[in-house]
Amino acid sequence: MTTQHRATPNAARRKEASRRAILTAAFDLLQEIGYAKLSIEGIAARAGVGKQTIYRWWPSKGAVIFDAFLMLSEGSEGEPPALPDTGDLEADLTAVLRATVAELNDPQYDQPMRALATEIAHDPELAAAYVERLDGPLKEAKQRRLRSAQRAGQLAEDLNLDVAVEMIWGPLLNRWLQRSGPLTAEYADDVVTTALNGLRPRPSGR
Repeated sequence: MTTQHRATPNAARRKEASRRAILTAAFDLLQEIGYAKLSIEGIAARAGVGKQTIYRWWPSKGAVIFDAFLMLSEGSEGEPPALPDTGDLEADLTAVLRATVAELNDPQYDQPMRALATEIAHDPELAAAYVERLDGPLKEAKQRRLRSAQRAGQLAEDLNLDVAVEMIWGPLLNRWLQRSGPLTAEYADDVVTTALNGLRPRPSGR
């Protein structure tokens, strides 16, 4: 009995250590050789495990990359995500979108996020996992912040929050994914201003 009780925590620690070694190896190799050359065999060799160990936990290299990205993000599977709520919606959104720009421009994040976007486009199961574990909780957090602004009278009561979230964050992700223009803090500021103005022309003052 004593031996069994001691072995179980040790086995769990070894499993977690192997898992983190695999995810770290996948992330490091992604930075070094790119997604096209990345393979399960290469990840296994770098992590010092058999490739069957990887296949036992993940169905594809895309799934490995997704978990590696979650590990890199830290906290994405812990406390629910939340946006700042200072009472100043424009300031809060500007801060969040500027942080998003910085993350998208970070070389450490760029490769795994682009690889993940490629896999999601071709793998319905991975796309569903992405929505459930990352995109869905983030979208809910964004909607909660906008709902708070609705209650404060800062946004229209009949605003479609799904569409509003896409209007605010979509331009940044689209520009990053398509490399269609510079992704800067100034661009993030313009997105916030344009979205909150509701695409209406500003009064001329005349």
